[in-house]
Amino acid sequence: MSDTPNSVRNGLTYADAGVDIDAGERLVDAIKPLAKSTARPGSEPSLGGFGALFDLKAAGFKDPLIVTTTDGVGTKLKIAIETGRHDGVGIDLVAMCVNDLLAQGAEPLLFLDYYATGKLDVDAARRVVAGIAEGCRQAGCALVGGETAEMPGMYSGGDYDLAGFSLGALERGSALPRFDLQNTGDVIVGIASSGPHSNGYSLIRRVIEAAGKTWGDDAPFDRDRTLAQALMEPTRIYVKSVLPLMKAGWVKGAAHITGGGLIENPQRGIADHLKPVFDWEAWPLPPVFRWLAEAGGIEAHEMRRTFNCGVGFILIVGPEHVEDVLAGLLEAGETAFVCGRLDAA
Repeated sequence: MSDTPNSVRNGLTYADAGVDIDAGERLVDAIKPLAKSTARPGSEPSLGGFGALFDLKAAGFKDPLIVTTTDGVGTKLKIAIETGRHDGVGIDLVAMCVNDLLAQGAEPLLFLDYYATGKLDVDAARRVVAGIAEGCRQAGCALVGGETAEMPGMYSGGDYDLAGFSLGALERGSALPRFDLQNTGDVIVGIASSGPHSNGYSLIRRVIEAAGKTWGDDAPFDRDRTLAQALMEPTRIYVKSVLPLMKAGWVKGAAHITGGGLIENPQRGIADHLKPVFDWEAWPLPPVFRWLAEAGGIEAHEMRRTFNCGVGFILIVGPEHVEDVLAGLLEAGETAFVCGRLDAA
């Protein structure tokens, strides 16, 4: 008599191993219209192929350089999973990539995502991808593909992780930062963030726990929203408001304020012989950051090197162009302000 187990003798399937191919196909069908809504000159998103083509000439480039970025959302995803608020993290994913492209002076063109989970929840995944498509529309780039990986044993239940990949381009000679043009006395223009964006959430979750709060509680800093609603506010995407100012030649450097906050990120867009000198009184610390500092007993320096503290993006601008830049940002709907200057290092 054979000692082969019945399950093997009867023929194992991928579903027996915990991977639902049918669910994956339903997700692809659900997100095809989302990808199509992000079409732009140079690209016509069409999911299902092995790769995506982009026509740089059709996008208006003459002598382009390619710029690439990749990033994730971090532990902000834990809040999305615990509260079922999946709709905004896709915007976060796009923002973390395209804002980095912008800091190099590049126009975002393409975006791809990687979604990994233990058990594919088609509705949750569709909501995540809907957010990715919305982020792409805000950034003016095309969602051209991605990968959904169902990996039982790697992730618990409905847990999932996200990674994003973006490709941008710029004309040769226009890349930022322009270290050769920067001088002492150049001005730092700050552009307001929409909240913590996608950084510092491991510390935020510790503060919530230490304060004895739950995600469904009213936010102490925003009585109109719960903590989950307030802290899941998506990352602001600055591409459409900032790129025209860069193309006008008014910007000498830029920085996306992410992990490392206002202590570590600005120097990436500033020449080594110069340093940023912030006027910390130039803008009010937004209520969410005031509450986190107070509830967590977090010192000012730790706040500034962990969070954006209300400044999501900075521009290095010569004094002669400050008014032009501020006016352009205001017209584009941004809150912007002079928040410092460059000095000798």
